[in-house]
Amino acid sequence: MSMPLDIVILGLSLRSSWGNGHATTWRALVGALCERGHRVLFLERDVPWYAGNQDARGELPGRLELYGGLDELKQAHAEAVAAADLVIVGSYVPDGIEVGQWAQETARGVVAFYDIDTPVTLAALGRGECAYLDPAQVAGYDLYLSFSGGRSLEVLASKYGSPLPVPLYCSFDPSRYYPEPAKAEHDLGYMGTYSDDRQPVLDELLLQPARSWEQGRFVVAGPQYPDHIQWPANVDRIEHLAPAAHRGFYNRQRFTLNVTRADMVAAGWSPSVRLFEAAACATPIISDAWEGLDSLFTPGREILIAERAADVTGWVRDMPEEERRAIGEAARRRVLAEHTAAHRAEALERYFDRAAQRRSPDRSAARVCDDSQA
Repeated sequence: MSMPLDIVILGLSLRSSWGNGHATTWRALVGALCERGHRVLFLERDVPWYAGNQDARGELPGRLELYGGLDELKQAHAEAVAAADLVIVGSYVPDGIEVGQWAQETARGVVAFYDIDTPVTLAALGRGECAYLDPAQVAGYDLYLSFSGGRSLEVLASKYGSPLPVPLYCSFDPSRYYPEPAKAEHDLGYMGTYSDDRQPVLDELLLQPARSWEQGRFVVAGPQYPDHIQWPANVDRIEHLAPAAHRGFYNRQRFTLNVTRADMVAAGWSPSVRLFEAAACATPIISDAWEGLDSLFTPGREILIAERAADVTGWVRDMPEEERRAIGEAARRRVLAEHTAAHRAEALERYFDRAAQRRSPDRSAARVCDDSQA
């Protein structure tokens, strides 16, 4: 067990997962950190959208404090930020550039940026349009925690001067995601917020199979889909599923579909949390292809990689039940061994240790994790 740390996180939202994947990522990580004895304060901008769409009342890990704006943040929480061993600023935080600058100037411990949207961030930085991170700030973060590995880490170091860019993929909580007896209601399901770049792939890998196999049962869950989409009659729609309903959603599918944003496909090495959550439920995953996916799951044995609608239709209609179950169970074993929230908390401790040792000498020393016990 490492020495307990005082950690302050300035993140997009802990209360609401409506229209974002940040909340479930933060909840899993904060919960795992607290289980390991660390003290975590999560600071969230109080915005109406998330206030009105909370989905985890009474279940949040750590300590949550809301603030109304930059002035209130600075007045109410400067002492906690200054005293923390580790301060983490997340992507898409409102006024993220100003928040990040203040955190770098105020914190005496390690300051990290956790990019839950790395490919999107890098694309926006390249266009000079990133609203929550200034290119000049990257080098000022002791640690850049990235949802993407591979080439993205090289770009962060070589182009933007990050002293320590490291992968910290999303994860899942095994106490919330696991197989449970349930009658299969759908042959194939998909969960994700609408995006223009994902929709053509969703059409190819789910809507077209639904049109060609009228006896099949399909479902798409997620908000913000435009009214003009023509849903086949055998495709059910769910506007939003709170995280508490995700496990049941996966367990009532014979297969689940993963579709990746275009920026993440281009960058590679950018797994969605849905991959790990579905695998934890032993639900066989059909996914589009991208570089690095085969480092997470073995294609054909732990995951199925689809290129066209016919691939999907053949699997969901004709695959023997024994083979289908074997793929799901193999994926579950893989994620339990490598991708739980506890694995990410342990990795964060190791990264903190490295960053604390590399910090510039003008900052006061922070306590260092005992990596030999991590």
